[in-house]
Amino acid sequence: MRQRWRTSDRLTERPDHALVGVIRMPESGVGPVRSIIRRVVGALLALTAAILIVYSDRDGYRDVNGDGLSLLDCVYYATVSLSTTGYGDITPVSSSARLVNVLVITPLRVLFLIVLVGTTLEVLTERSRQALKIQKWRRKVRDHVVVIGFGTKGRSAVSALLGDGADPSRIVVVDTDKTALDAASSLGLVTVSGSGTRSDVLRVAGVSDARSVVVAANRDDTAVLVTLTARELAPKAQIVAAVREAENVHLLRQSGADSVVVSSETAGRLLGMATSTPSLVEMFEDLLTPDAGLAIGEREIEHGEVGGSPRHLSDIVLGVVRDGRLYRVDAPEVDALDPGDKLLYVRKVTPAGES
Repeated sequence: MRQRWRTSDRLTERPDHALVGVIRMPESGVGPVRSIIRRVVGALLALTAAILIVYSDRDGYRDVNGDGLSLLDCVYYATVSLSTTGYGDITPVSSSARLVNVLVITPLRVLFLIVLVGTTLEVLTERSRQALKIQKWRRKVRDHVVVIGFGTKGRSAVSALLGDGADPSRIVVVDTDKTALDAASSLGLVTVSGSGTRSDVLRVAGVSDARSVVVAANRDDTAVLVTLTARELAPKAQIVAAVREAENVHLLRQSGADSVVVSSETAGRLLGMATSTPSLVEMFEDLLTPDAGLAIGEREIEHGEVGGSPRHLSDIVLGVVRDGRLYRVDAPEVDALDPGDKLLYVRKVTPAGES
């Protein structure tokens, strides 16, 4: 089985436990100093318990000196017993002492050894925990967002999603760069290591059940191939793709992208506007930053708004979405709102911590 994975390298053929390292679930990590302190405390507690147990039944033990056990002797016996050294100069002779050794000291010895070799066991336990979390996640993940590429554009897209209140555990990042994946994992995101051009990688990321797919590749040709693959796997998902050159927009559209953002031209327009109206650029930046100030939102129209004009509402309405098509607020087709319409409007965002 292992050889077959290496030959075909199809992630979808692997069991969940073999995807540890490909899929990484978000963790609330514990620092190394804190982890070491926990282990030391655990070892000391086990040692203290053994000392108290032996000291309370010290008459049931025999010392080679024949003078009975002092507290120091109990500490010595507990230490060599838990560390499995066992010199044999102090031995349990009474039935109660031997029973306590079998039922209590031996489990404490095992616990003590577990603490001492905690690093190795922690790695094994972490892999098992990751495998269980991956299995549970793959079984339940639905209506999530898959971000393919975690460069500048991908990070900005994730920042906007998080600023708009998205649950980090419902965002999946696909990339081949370990540094990028580490950065995504530190934000609490699920990560998948692999190329977004491969269908088996996208299947592992759950693209087939995703609500939206963000294609933020560094190259236009890669973006086209990723979009084609994603659309084949997810016919109903909302696919948004970024492209550097406007001449490639039609390729993204033909590949199945619902929306295409031309990054170079958009940046160029903002640069041009900044030369004459820098405050306008600042306003655009405010609207595109969803965690404070003003932001562009979408909402269903209310019952009392049906039949009215979007230009007469209290909200600042920018457009109306009807049957999946966007109309400008002054378009004659949407002069009267119909049931089921959605409004694109400017909303006020209150920063976290403020009422």
